[in-house]
Amino acid sequence: MKNSKLMIVLRGIIMENPVLILVLGTCPTLATTNSLVSAFSMGIAATLVLICSNAVISALRNIIPETVRIPCYIVIIAGFVTIVQMLLQAYLPDIYKMLGAYLALIVVNCIILGRAEMFARKNGVVDSILDGVGMGLGFLLALLVMAFIREVFGAGAFFGIELGFMENIKIPALTQAPGGFLVFGLVIAVMNKLTEKKGGVKRKSFSCEGCPSAHICNKTSCSEMEETIQDVPETKTAEGEDA
Repeated sequence: MKNSKLMIVLRGIIMENPVLILVLGTCPTLATTNSLVSAFSMGIAATLVLICSNAVISALRNIIPETVRIPCYIVIIAGFVTIVQMLLQAYLPDIYKMLGAYLALIVVNCIILGRAEMFARKNGVVDSILDGVGMGLGFLLALLVMAFIREVFGAGAFFGIELGFMENIKIPALTQAPGGFLVFGLVIAVMNKLTEKKGGVKRKSFSCEGCPSAHICNKTSCSEMEETIQDVPETKTAEGEDA
């Protein structure tokens, strides 16, 4: 029992890391990782919302009508996001201003809505809370790794403190949008290499296996796409060989 509970947490941190393996929440990841302070703040805020929404949705899973479950999930998530916004605005106004619109956009963060749909509505409250902890920590750690690279090597600072020895070797482009995409791609590549032999998610076809969005399309869109590709006749070269 303890091992199964631990695996729920570890799965979100490593095997199914929402940012580096499932590639979810890309927008806030790229927008808030130009500094460690903003990355840490966004990670903590999203984790709190994820844990609380998972717990409530799991507790109400047998009450929420199936036909309106998504709108109900959004209302629950929006409620917790509003609470977090109000607390930050009241006690940490600088952090509130730093996160800006991205704090409100937690409501439609695909990580939070995805876990509500894929896990919380099918499992008990305790397991759903542990799933929220694991996914939240996975999101937070991914943000911190990217922010560390971008702030230290891009701005020559650490949590806003200037690092004198980095002054002449820093790469300012890393703090900009192209640098964010570059760091994001490199970190994903490293993560995929590390999890290559540990059950990491691999996509070799258009099948629904391992797809985090399969539940949304009822496993029809991808299969239809695969059939369409298979129906396309192969082009022939001048010599009559397959192109």
